[in-house]
Amino acid sequence: MSYSIDLTKITQFDNVEFVAKQVVEGFITGMHRSPMHGFSVEFAEHRPYNTGEPIRHIDWKLYARTDKLFVKTYEEETNLRCHLIIDNSSSMYFPVREKYSLAEPNKIFFAVYAAAILMQIFKSQRDAVGLSVFSDKVELQTRARGGDAHFKMIYRELEKILQPIGTEVHRTTMVADTLHQIAEQIHRRSLVVIFSDMFESQKDLDELMLALGHLRHNKHEVLLFHTYDRSLEYDFAFENRLYRFVDMETGQEVKVHANNIREYYQQTIRNFFHEIKVQCGNYQIDMIPADITQGFDQILLPYLLKREHML
Repeated sequence: MSYSIDLTKITQFDNVEFVAKQVVEGFITGMHRSPMHGFSVEFAEHRPYNTGEPIRHIDWKLYARTDKLFVKTYEEETNLRCHLIIDNSSSMYFPVREKYSLAEPNKIFFAVYAAAILMQIFKSQRDAVGLSVFSDKVELQTRARGGDAHFKMIYRELEKILQPIGTEVHRTTMVADTLHQIAEQIHRRSLVVIFSDMFESQKDLDELMLALGHLRHNKHEVLLFHTYDRSLEYDFAFENRLYRFVDMETGQEVKVHANNIREYYQQTIRNFFHEIKVQCGNYQIDMIPADITQGFDQILLPYLLKREHML
């Protein structure tokens, strides 16, 4: 599915809202052209018809085009409360590059634009949206609201995240603690969308999952985009030579030959990712692997499926 803009030319200095609009327009155009024609294409105005409902709201013109029954929805039916949560710890600034674009992002760059793109969908569906940003503390938390002024404010906050993108910050993450704090502040039932690389130590995984479970306990739907660079962080696709690896959160360094640790690393990371997936399943949390090199269809499609399930 091709977008209407050249992703290689989008840098952290471009207008986030404008880019998000262009990506969403390209995505919707692609859906019209794809074999998935009819699947939530008019997602802001229609939903599937459920047997037993009154037929007076069925869109018969859409039925003639798609051979599927959809009903026209109104503002009170389509409104959701959506809350975006972005992990802004130092590990999200990997990989370090001299220049960033949507074709060559790091994790925080990808997460910011993915959140902005989802906001375009929220806005078109007249949803209320809130934003939380955390590292070793909650850096930002807004209430979920609608309206142009509120959306503009959130776009400005997203752009602020990208301003120090090339700096070395060594900020740790305390995912469990901060998610507990954020969960306590989201008072009304919401769809909570989280972007995080989940790179806590394995011994802290249980605490992390309890924090995610806190959101579920409060009756929120949770969509976790596990944000990572598959080639480097999962496949460990480093050349056969000596490297100096630096912990982006603590600054600790180790020099090691990539081949000497490749097999051990790959097995360890696979076990860790599998454990996250299993525990998310136990808490009924939708966990979606989000490889930052693979574009935004992997964000938009799971969201649309989740929304269709919630309507």
